[in-house]
Amino acid sequence: MSADMNPLRVLHSFPLKLGAGRISTIAWYQVAGVAAAGADVTVFPASIVRSLPSEVEVGTTMARGRFRIPNKLLGRIAYARLHDHIVARRLEKMAGQIDIIHAWPLGSLETLRTAARLGIPTVLERCNAHTRFAYEVVQQECDRIGVPLPANHEHAYNAELLGREEEEYRLAYKLLCPSDFVVKTFLDKGFPRDKMVRHIYGFDETVFHPDDKPREPKRGLTAISVGVCAVRKGLHFALDAWLRSPASRDGTFLIAGEFLPAYQQKLSEMLAHPSVKVLGHRQDVAELVRNSDVLLLPSIEEGFGLVCTESMASGCVPLVSEACTDICQHMDNALVHRVGDVASLTEHITMVNNDRALLAKLRANGLRTAPNVTWSAAGVRLLDVYREVVSKRSAQPRSHEAVNAG
Repeated sequence: MSADMNPLRVLHSFPLKLGAGRISTIAWYQVAGVAAAGADVTVFPASIVRSLPSEVEVGTTMARGRFRIPNKLLGRIAYARLHDHIVARRLEKMAGQIDIIHAWPLGSLETLRTAARLGIPTVLERCNAHTRFAYEVVQQECDRIGVPLPANHEHAYNAELLGREEEEYRLAYKLLCPSDFVVKTFLDKGFPRDKMVRHIYGFDETVFHPDDKPREPKRGLTAISVGVCAVRKGLHFALDAWLRSPASRDGTFLIAGEFLPAYQQKLSEMLAHPSVKVLGHRQDVAELVRNSDVLLLPSIEEGFGLVCTESMASGCVPLVSEACTDICQHMDNALVHRVGDVASLTEHITMVNNDRALLAKLRANGLRTAPNVTWSAAGVRLLDVYREVVSKRSAQPRSHEAVNAG
């Protein structure tokens, strides 16, 4: 940042426990990364479990000292609404002190309305595809393979949640999309392209890095799946492709993650194959990925696929669906197939199993890509996006905000 530029003043509102895992980890790295890039950041999380850099001002909404209101006490929607209300009340007193607000789904409806009235531009994080799209494609696939979704599952249709999120989409000045796939799901639902702005997620290079030991070219291929074992991640496609490929004869497919019980039962016959190792939830994911040759992630719906960049940085080649991050480039640093295309995924597994020179090339290119997608790089990109949004909003008439606040 040049010396004559004042730091951008950012308010980051996060309606969950910051730093606790999954999207809570993404939010933590975003706050830390954009602060390191030069922004003046205030974060209002529901609560926080991992300390942030000292220059970040933290004001929890659902915790005081050691006392914390549990999410389960109020329920997901009521908890988010209370957080949102508290942030909106605080925002009233901060007019003139904030340049942009970074909000998250479900916990920002009142905040977005207040920001619009005060003339503060807002960006709404879209950590996944359009929620209506996600509901539709996950339910269709569950019906196709005969796996019921529990009523409380995050991808089970919830009209109240969907209605609230869709109103947030409308009120936000811009939607922050981490991949072209996410952008497409909004375009397909009728949103104008200029409503969306692109940013990226990253990986922590202190955790994910390659093993410098040479790889034995004649050993069996080691594949890995990482994350929640749910229908949307397409593990059934991965297992089918793996067992069709000759790689399953002397290779190993590691599955690290917790299963939806009905899904595990549905896949039990494939999971029982001697080449498949079900590991359950693991704390040593970085080491597992570092020691694997390929990542299998044939998702039917994704926001970004953090494990893709984490795998690249670890020297593990992503074999993924087109729903995953566009950082994965086919035949450059990854092999990419159409959603649900088991034949192509089978072919890709077989290619890297039989052609270790190709595997080495993809691995080397992935390692060259990785420095561009660290969380530090993501923080710099996010700050650039903030500046672009503030600049565009400043050039528009105030009437836009009045319409959104209506």
